[in-house]
Amino acid sequence: MTGTGDTAVAVAGADGERLRRWRMLLGGGEADGTGCALAGRDAAMDGALGALYGGGSGAAGRGERSAGLGGSAPNVARWLGDIRTYFPSSVVQVMQRDAIARLGLSTLLMEPEMLEAVEPDVHLVGTLLSLNKAMPETTRETARAVVRKVVEQLEKRLATRTRATLTGALDRSARVSRPRHADIDWNRTIRANLKNYLPEYRTVVPERLIGYGRAAQSVKKEVILCIDQSGSMAASVVYASVFGAVLASMRSIATRLVVFDTAVVDLTDQLDDPVDVLFGTQLGGGTDINRALAYCQSKITRPADTVVVLISDLYEGGIRDEMLKRVAAMKRSGVEFVTLLALSDEGAPAYDREHAAALAALGAPAFACTPDLFPEVMAAALEKRPLPDPRPAS
Repeated sequence: MTGTGDTAVAVAGADGERLRRWRMLLGGGEADGTGCALAGRDAAMDGALGALYGGGSGAAGRGERSAGLGGSAPNVARWLGDIRTYFPSSVVQVMQRDAIARLGLSTLLMEPEMLEAVEPDVHLVGTLLSLNKAMPETTRETARAVVRKVVEQLEKRLATRTRATLTGALDRSARVSRPRHADIDWNRTIRANLKNYLPEYRTVVPERLIGYGRAAQSVKKEVILCIDQSGSMAASVVYASVFGAVLASMRSIATRLVVFDTAVVDLTDQLDDPVDVLFGTQLGGGTDINRALAYCQSKITRPADTVVVLISDLYEGGIRDEMLKRVAAMKRSGVEFVTLLALSDEGAPAYDREHAAALAALGAPAFACTPDLFPEVMAAALEKRPLPDPRPAS
């Protein structure tokens, strides 16, 4: 590494690498204390970071970071190309997200050439969906191509395990009293025959066998996904739409997908293509959970075989007491009710703790769920056993 300027130094070996890393982190300037200057690829990386995270004008002339991309499409497109050159895809996605939030680049995403330059991910899809109604027609097909790429990646990651997990749950939910040996549910059989324990032989002699049935091709369960499409739920909307399409592809599950803000939209007839579902949503606006649940409740025909999944941060703009009464009524009728505060890769979201506690008191604990855990949550709900997440909200 070579230095420029009066305070720049070049240090070899481990000390030099340590100083280089600190210089990249601190961004240069008299206060960073490293005395290091950057050259070549390091300088280019520092410039890309400085355009997004740097501080003040005039810094570039002193070898320091300078903030801003100038707000022009050519500058932004060049910057997007630079960060894809210097950083791995996961870092690029974070930097794109920060650029949209910090530098107000959302409007530039409505230009086709900009969309072709970005690294697609779930958060970018959320941003595009929020711009959907304002997006010019010339950009719409490019935006759909970006969204489809992300959806296909998610389906490839999640679909196979989801189908396998839920098919097993449907098989196990059909209990039979005269099972074949391979289908015996030993845990339930032993519990049912504990009175027949023989101490001298240290064994249980079962009078009654309990086993798993085999789910037929007819519809065994009904699932209603009720999704809050307020702005904070963007990633959850994306994942829920993909899972909705996967569930809809299973003959044994009748799937309904409902999105809501202050209005309720049933997108079930579009479930064969999750991209159509996503472009049928409108992120932002208010929230009326009670109204959405009233619609879902009206569509339930077989309560004992129905799972309702509410995906919402629970910030209710409707009638709180009525919302809770509806949940209680559905549970009394035999409906399995699951409340997910988020369906995303991020940690616990902001949510209405009072409403979460009230739902927990009704036997419908609310918790954040990652996409990888969702199949297990659904399997537990289909089998009417405790949900697997260990950290319910309170």
